[in-house]
Amino acid sequence: MTQRNRRSQTLLACLVAITLLTSCGQESPATGPPNAAPPSGSTSTNAPQTPSLSTTATDVPQRPSAAVGLSLSAGEAFVRYYVSLMNYASTTGDVAPMMSATTTACKQCKAYANYVAKVNAANGGLTGDYFERVNDVPDLFRGDGGPVGGYALVTIGTYTSKDSPSAKSVANTAQKYKRDFTLLNQRGSWTMAAMSLVAE
Repeated sequence: MTQRNRRSQTLLACLVAITLLTSCGQESPATGPPNAAPPSGSTSTNAPQTPSLSTTATDVPQRPSAAVGLSLSAGEAFVRYYVSLMNYASTTGDVAPMMSATTTACKQCKAYANYVAKVNAANGGLTGDYFERVNDVPDLFRGDGGPVGGYALVTIGTYTSKDSPSAKSVANTAQKYKRDFTLLNQRGSWTMAAMSLVAE
């Protein structure tokens, strides 16, 4: 598989590339992916599904009240909200709302933002069902020092992508993924500190 095809198939900033599964950065208190083994008593809440966006959506998603605060339920609601910001960015190329909900140390988030700023639906780089949909957030847990870790089960639909107007389109089939994440407290609510996406 060529590097260009790999970049396209991983959707929006090499989401399943091994290079994006690295740590959030040495300066981050949440180095590396979230712990794989949550402590006993971890919980998940039944937050609503990630809101769907049409390919003409231009309104910036607003943080729901359920995603305000530092509870585990607010963490799940934040993850769903963050995915809606990612979908908005991939539709419009506007990454500012997503980055405002992201810690400055999250390299994976920056890579995603850099990619969709250049390759998005608004400029013809993405067509089809490129949205990420949260199917479930089965587990959330608190780590040492207060960060929250966990993962979401997500689906990305069938879509095509191309890196430039003159590039050949690459077809991508629908796929289920596991998105690991780490959340940190920023001004009394959660923010994305690390994320990675692995095909199921």
